[in-house]
Amino acid sequence: MTVSIALFTQDLRLHDNPVLHAARAAADRVVPLFVLDPAVEDAGFAAPNRLAFLADCLADLDASLRRIGSRLVVRRGEPAEQTARVAAEAGAATVHVAAGVSAFAHRREERLRAVFGDRLHVHDASLTVVPAGRITPAGRDHYAVFTPYHRAWQRTPRRTVLGAPRTLDTPDGIGGESLQPTGPLSPALPPGGESAARRRWRRWDVDAYARVHDDLAADATSRLSPYLHFGCLSATELVSRALRHDGEGAQAFVRQLAWRDFHHQVLAARPDAAHRDYRDRDDHWHRDEREAEAWRQGRTGYPIVDAGMRQLAEEGWMHNRARLLTAGFLAKSLYLDWRIGAAHFLSLLVDGDVADNQLNWQWVAGTGTDTRPNRVLNPLRQADRYDPDGAYVRRWVPELAHLPGPAVHRPWLHGADYPAPLIAPDALTERFRRGRGLD
Repeated sequence: MTVSIALFTQDLRLHDNPVLHAARAAADRVVPLFVLDPAVEDAGFAAPNRLAFLADCLADLDASLRRIGSRLVVRRGEPAEQTARVAAEAGAATVHVAAGVSAFAHRREERLRAVFGDRLHVHDASLTVVPAGRITPAGRDHYAVFTPYHRAWQRTPRRTVLGAPRTLDTPDGIGGESLQPTGPLSPALPPGGESAARRRWRRWDVDAYARVHDDLAADATSRLSPYLHFGCLSATELVSRALRHDGEGAQAFVRQLAWRDFHHQVLAARPDAAHRDYRDRDDHWHRDEREAEAWRQGRTGYPIVDAGMRQLAEEGWMHNRARLLTAGFLAKSLYLDWRIGAAHFLSLLVDGDVADNQLNWQWVAGTGTDTRPNRVLNPLRQADRYDPDGAYVRRWVPELAHLPGPAVHRPWLHGADYPAPLIAPDALTERFRRGRGLD
């Protein structure tokens, strides 16, 4: 009997999984394999929150596979070496894996190709809706501006959504191990895995998304980003299901998935954008570790910024609007290097995706794809607009809960016992404008 390997990476699901589908079609038996790569930890990307979430994902995937007659094999080590060992043990003729966009994913694919040659099958449109590089502007290898990319993205045919296998035969006698995460965790992490992801999607009201997605206190965004990062949900399936609603909410949500694809195609073309300015602005970043630490701890003196940072610490997640204003405060008002903020986010975010995190940080800092690189998000105006009654701040900054309504956003005007603003409200743009030579 023929055997193939489905090498799971960031596609930890049974539903709409091109890798698993192709592996099953190619052979009588399939070995579902996940390899824990120590290089991830060595590079500093194995944040405890994500490892805990990953452990949930792997346990849920294994349980789902066992219900259809299979099981997940987990190995630890260099992926090509471990996959080769499993292939030898199982007598596997082919290996199937999803195409990634990061430099790390490219190196993994190169090593797998060196071992397996044409027996390796790499599948596009597994992690994104439109594969990186599928659509490009004339004379360039990627889109640098979102709006024309989005128009092209909308016109691009999507692949058919695939069903989950009902049965899967896996050879016996192939041993594995389990993931035991260690380290301090955020207290209110969401549960990981495809089962939890699909429950959340079923409960969420996509029709209301356009109206409430920027309302900080409403907490009405999908919160699906961790599940997308680990591939517990397919972005292609989400687009297909959302568009069945055909309303403003669905269109707004699908636009966010297009942004995700946009960032992936930028990173695929410019891998060094994970740590270097996509567009050099000749910045001379201010250096102040005391201010950086106050920002990390949610003690900047601006309650709306502090609320976002405390939500991040508590949940390993942050509302998207809060991400924009906390990042803008660090990179534009404090004029501290965006890489400081990006590293802190990656140390805590369950959805800490290199493409989305780094390129969103660059967008906010004005070193990325933003066509208005010198815009500054004033935290007080943001608070007044997106948390007008102060409910979000009172939820995360309880020492200010006694301040009524919007007064909570300016505690220095009300004699509250709270840290003074790191930078005066009338000086929120001075460092940035001086650093960029805009004055």
